[in-house]
Amino acid sequence: MTYTFAEMRALILVGGYGTRLRPLTLSRPKPLVEFANKSILLHQIEALVEANVTEVILAVSYRAEEMEEELSVEAKKLGVNIVFSHEVVPLGTAGPIALAREILQKSDDPFFVLNSDIICEFPFKELAEFHKKCKREGTIVVTKVEEPSKYGVVVYDENNVIESFVEKPQEFISNKINAGLYILNPSVLNRIKLQPMSIEKEVFPGMAEDKQLNAFELEGFWMDVGQPKDFLTGMCMYLKSLRQKTPDVLYSGVGVVGNVLVDPTAVIGAGCQIGPNVTIGPGVVIEDGVCIKRCTILRDAMIKSHSWLENCIIGWRCSIGRWVRMEGSTVLGEDVIVKDELYINGGQVLPHKNIAASVPEPQIIM
Repeated sequence: MTYTFAEMRALILVGGYGTRLRPLTLSRPKPLVEFANKSILLHQIEALVEANVTEVILAVSYRAEEMEEELSVEAKKLGVNIVFSHEVVPLGTAGPIALAREILQKSDDPFFVLNSDIICEFPFKELAEFHKKCKREGTIVVTKVEEPSKYGVVVYDENNVIESFVEKPQEFISNKINAGLYILNPSVLNRIKLQPMSIEKEVFPGMAEDKQLNAFELEGFWMDVGQPKDFLTGMCMYLKSLRQKTPDVLYSGVGVVGNVLVDPTAVIGAGCQIGPNVTIGPGVVIEDGVCIKRCTILRDAMIKSHSWLENCIIGWRCSIGRWVRMEGSTVLGEDVIVKDELYINGGQVLPHKNIAASVPEPQIIM
């Protein structure tokens, strides 16, 4: 039996400064940075629309105008109403829900809440059905991780009722963590004040105490892509999932190894090895004899002949010289020029820089 709600809404928390993903976020707000050739936020909004969400509230504070401009165009295409809820002071992860109270209380239907850094196979339809069946105030999506000691873990019983949360446990209690995706009934608003508040620390523990919180176990991959290393790991997981579900969108040209996504407007020269795990954006030019592994190359970048790149994010409109070697989670901001025959290892290079000497040790280049 499929449950349908009359009018589903979602609130996405996009208020952060994106400091962990610098230098890319010095040019674009983090939710608009392209992940696998589509902004992180658009992955989420498209999945919500597929689950019959008709209105998406973006809780914004930083560089809101840029987001409004870009997303209103996408919203029209998708036929979804996007509302911008502006925080004057940062309100944490719960305050923005109180700020959007009037919109969220328009109907008695539950609403989704998402962190904007999350990439996974968003199971919104299944989540809504599960939530409706369980008849509790909220449902948290949980995901299994290898190292639970890095996170706060979620402890729940055999009926998926959450009992408690344990912050960074030193001994094994559970390997399930909060995945940053929730569905909540409007009654949750009675628990949240219009002030800076943490949903994880100040709202969920009370709901768990009242036995009003379910855990929904996520299938498939999950990643918080808010920092470069995790961004690249998430990209690998996402490409693998494309291979399983829609392999025809992956690139299969000459010299490709493994899972590679290439925008049709990109140009790739002769004798290149591209992949495994590479995303190449629109307007990118790759000259002859280039080797690229486990990298994201953003729009309009140029990689000149015989360069070798591994574990890098190359920003918009960058130019990489000939016979350059780059590795070690190097991230180039927008419009960086790297001269020929240089070696860069773990450099974080701010936008509009001109690199004329090798960077053998990881460092920030201002």
